Amino acid sequence: MENSRTRWGYRLSGWSKGMTIAALFCGFGGVTAARYDLIGKIPGFLGLLGGGALATLALIAGLVALVLARGISLPGRGMLMACLVVSGLYSGFLVSRAMNAAKVPAIHDVTTDLADPPSFSRLPLRPDNLAGVGTVDNWKTIHAAAYGDLAPLVVAKPVAEVVADATRLAREEGWDIAVSDTAAGRVEATASVSFIRFKDDVVLRITPEEDGKRSRIDMRSVSRVGVSDMGMNAKRIRAFLARLAKA
Repeated sequence: MENSRTRWGYRLSGWSKGMTIAALFCGFGGVTAARYDLIGKIPGFLGLLGGGALATLALIAGLVALVLARGISLPGRGMLMACLVVSGLYSGFLVSRAMNAAKVPAIHDVTTDLADPPSFSRLPLRPDNLAGVGTVDNWKTIHAAAYGDLAPLVVAKPVAEVVADATRLAREEGWDIAVSDTAAGRVEATASVSFIRFKDDVVLRITPEEDGKRSRIDMRSVSRVGVSDMGMNAKRIRAFLARLAKA
C-alpha cells in the first residue's frame, strides 16, 4: 500500500509539473502569437483557455500528489510547489475573468443612440454583428437594460472644434485614425484591447445643435470578433466622452 501510494505521488507530481509547463506554452504562446497576428485572435484566446484547463488539471494533480506523499521524501517537492503556485494563479486569473464577464451582457456593439446608432463610413461593420443577440430588437432590449446610462454628450463648442478635440484625444489613446472629417462631423478609429490586441472600431458623430453654438456627440464602439466584449465598449465610451467634455 505504501509503495503504491509512493508511486502515485511521484507519478502525479511529474504530471503536474509537465502540465504546468504545457499550460504556459499553450496559453502564453497562443496570446503572443495572436498579438502579433501570427494566428487569429480567437484561436489565440482559445489557446489561453486551453492553457487554463491544463493549469487546472496540473493544480489538482499536484495537490493529490502532496496528499499521497505525506510523510514521504518526494523528489522535486520545491519544483512541485512552484508549479502549484503558477497553475493556481493561472486558473484563478481565468476564473476572475469569467466572473467579470458574467456581470455584463453578452453584446459587443454599444452606442449612445439606440434609435439611430452612428454608422461607419470607412471602417466596415462586421457581417455577423448580431451574433449572440439574433435580432436588432433583442440587441436594443439587452443594451437598454445594461447601459441605460449611456447618452449623447452636448458641449458648448462648434462641430469643427469638437472634431479636432476628438481626433486629438483618440490619438492620445493610441487609436488608429481612419476618418477625421470636419465637414461631415465624423471621427472613426480603431482601438486595440488587452495584450492580445483585439480590435474595436469606434465612430463619433458630431452634429450642431439648433443654436449653432453647441454640438451633440454620439459615439459607438464595436468589437470586431467575439460575442461578449466583457463591458469594454461601454467603458470606452464613458471614459472617452468624459475626457471630451473636459477638452
